This record gives sequence, structure tokens and C-alpha cells, in this order.
Amino acid sequence: MDTAPWLVVGLGNPGARYAGHRHNVGAMVVDELARQASATLRAHKAGQAWAAEVRLGTGAGGLPGPRAVLARPSTYMNLSGGPVAGLAKFYKVPVGQVVVVHDELDIEPGQVRLKQGGGEGGHNGLRSVSQSLGTRDYLRVRLGIGRPPGRQDPADYVLSDFPSRDREETELLVGDGADAVLDLTGLGLVAAQQRWHSR
Repeated sequence: MDTAPWLVVGLGNPGARYAGHRHNVGAMVVDELARQASATLRAHKAGQAWAAEVRLGTGAGGLPGPRAVLARPSTYMNLSGGPVAGLAKFYKVPVGQVVVVHDELDIEPGQVRLKQGGGEGGHNGLRSVSQSLGTRDYLRVRLGIGRPPGRQDPADYVLSDFPSRDREETELLVGDGADAVLDLTGLGLVAAQQRWHSR
């Protein structure tokens, strides 16, 4: 019997005007994973998402890594849940194999943290996913973007581009996020946490 694939969803807003925003770093990670797998995300018949079926990384003995569906909702961030729930249903993915990759204000810039369940911290994308799945017990890969400087509104901060001077750090964060997804799906949550939370 074939086991269900992982579902790895990168949160963000669609369209070129949002592509470089801090709020889109989760989508950037999924794009990087697709690049590594030589896959192209295409409109999916489950609706309102771009997706690709891949093997994630390399497993033991050089064998292909675990089966996964990489996806980005084609909706705006606050409506991310419908596409996530639709893909999970289509591929019969249990909630413990749903991985949501997202930006996180409460983590230092450049840091990556992993967890299962918990609150949404005011993140509209996570709130929508929790509502649509009917649970908060999915896995999260949390990409630290830090708090806005001074009195800048957090909403304005997340909906602005990463500074061009931080391009190298942004690329490192996206690469680390992709590596963390590979560890999470390949090693399991506890082992992946031990690897990433000790940094």
C-alpha cells in the first residue's frame, strides 16, 4: 500500500508585486524546493493552488527522498486555508504530514524554527489554514523575519520587500528553510528540531 505524500505549502501573496515581500518568504522556500527537484509548479485541479509532485532530497543509500506535493496557494494570504485543505483532501494527506512554511515576526531574522501545533500569532495565513483544516496540529517551518524597527506597523513591515542590502541573508534564510523542510520530512520533527534549534 502506497503511503500518503507530504504536503509542503509555502504561504505568500500571489503576483509579482508581492514576490519579494517578507510575507512571501514561505512561498520562496517552496519555489527553492521545486528548483532543487527540477519541478515546475502548475495550476492544480484541486483548485486555487500551484502544485508539483516531487521527491524531496535523497534518502538513505542514495535512494530518492520521500514523496511530497509542493504547493503555493494562488489566493491571497488570508484565504490560504481553502487551497491547503483542498490539496490535503485530494492527496489524502493526514494533518501530521501537512507542513506550512511561513514568515515569523517573533523569531530573530535568519533563524529557522520548527513545531507542530500551537497558536497563529496574528498570522492571517495560519489562521485561515487552521480554520480550513479544523485543527492547529499541522507542522510549521517558521522563518524568522524579526520585528519591525521603531514604530513601523507590522502589517506594513511584512508587506515590504527584504532590503536589497540583505539579499545574501535572504537567500541564506530561503536555503535554510528548504533544508529544514528536507530534515523535517526525512528525519522527523524531533530530530529536525534538535538540528535547527541548536543553531
